Amino acid sequence: MSYTLLIWISNGLHSITDIQLFYKIYKESVFMIIEARELSKIYGSGESRVVALDKADLKIGQGDFLSIIGPSGSGKSTLLHLLSGLDHPTSGLLSYGGRDIYSFHDKELSAFRRRRIGFIFQQFNLLPVLTARENIIMPLLLDKKQPDEAYLRKLTELLGIQKRLNHLPHELSGGQQQRVAIARALAAQPDIIFADEPTGNLDSKSGGEVMELLCNIRRELDKTLVVITHDSRIAKMADRQFVIVDGILSETGSGVEV
Repeated sequence: MSYTLLIWISNGLHSITDIQLFYKIYKESVFMIIEARELSKIYGSGESRVVALDKADLKIGQGDFLSIIGPSGSGKSTLLHLLSGLDHPTSGLLSYGGRDIYSFHDKELSAFRRRRIGFIFQQFNLLPVLTARENIIMPLLLDKKQPDEAYLRKLTELLGIQKRLNHLPHELSGGQQQRVAIARALAAQPDIIFADEPTGNLDSKSGGEVMELLCNIRRELDKTLVVITHDSRIAKMADRQFVIVDGILSETGSGVEV
C-alpha cells in the first residue's frame, strides 16, 4: 500500500471527495492498470506501407468497460492484438501494472496471457469432441492447474449453462456455445477480458442476451472488459467508448456513428 494511502488512513477520511480520491488511488495501487503509449503498427514500406495503428494512447483501469468501434479495416483487431500481447507493435509501449509485456520472453508472455487475459472471439472455437465442461476447463489443464469448482459453479450459473455442461457443442444453440466460450475465457480468473465481435455469429436476440450476460458477469466478478465491435448498439453499452478510423483511436461519448 502506498505512503499516501497510509497517511490518509491515519488522518481519517473527512468527506465524500476524500473517499472517492482514496478509492481511486487504492485501485491504482492494488489492481493492474493497463497503459498504451503511442502504440503503432506499420506493415510494409515505401508505396506498400500501411499504417494499421497510428500512435494510439489508452489507459485502462480495473473494472473498466470499454468499447472500440470502427468499420472493417479501421485497425480494431490490430489494436486488440497489440493490447493483448498477441502481436508486437512497430513502436510504442504497453504496460500491465507498470511492466512492459513486450519485454517478456515468448514462454513468459504465453503464460501471462493464459493467466491474466481472457479472449472471446466471434468464432466460438469449441472442440467438437469435448463436452461444454471439458471445453471450459481445458485452458486450466493445459496450464497444469485444477479448476476451482466453487468458482466454476458460480460462473456457469451466472451464464445459465449449468445444466448443459455434459453436452457436446453440436447439441448447443449458438448462444449457448458463446456462453461456454465466455466461461472458458473466464475459467482462469483473468484480470481483463478482450472480446472481438463477440456477437458477430449470433442473431440480434441471442447477441443481446449474450452481451447482457457479459455485462452482468463483469460487474459481478469485477472484471475489466474491452469489446471490439462495429455495432453501435453494443458500443453504447460501455462506460467508455472509443472510435477508431484509419488507425487513429479517439475517445468519444454516447451516440457513436460509424
